[in-house]
Amino acid sequence: MTASPLREFEPAMRLALAEAVRAGERGEVPVGAVVIDAAGAVVSTAGNDREAAADPTAHAEVLALRAAARAAGEWRLTGHTLVVTLEPCTMCAGAAVLSRVDRVVYGAADEKAGAAGSLWDVIRDRRLNHRPEVIGGVLADECAAVLREFFSGRRP
Repeated sequence: MTASPLREFEPAMRLALAEAVRAGERGEVPVGAVVIDAAGAVVSTAGNDREAAADPTAHAEVLALRAAARAAGEWRLTGHTLVVTLEPCTMCAGAAVLSRVDRVVYGAADEKAGAAGSLWDVIRDRRLNHRPEVIGGVLADECAAVLREFFSGRRP
């Protein structure tokens, strides 16, 4: 009997959550990402770094995908899974498609900017040449709580 996808990716999501917390402690929006290989081994981890890097593309997903590609020695990440605490935005969803990851796993849905099914569905757009599997809701409550706590002191 195989574990449910939600349980299967919990260990990687916990690592992504730790990255998110660290990002929040640095004043970044607390989003964390992990790339794992086909065997489930961690290839890369990252947290948002837009503020410190003054880089609008320094989202956790992009940083983790870049590091994974460096580790693999190529840009095609076939056999890999991107695990992220928040549903990817359009840029990050596009990066997942272009990197050829097999799947994208996310925690909290993003009704305002999510591009894995909430607002848009870039990842599974039939017009694109690659469509990773999408698994949402892994540790969703914990992922959402980190974001809520971060923004509770910042928004009126």
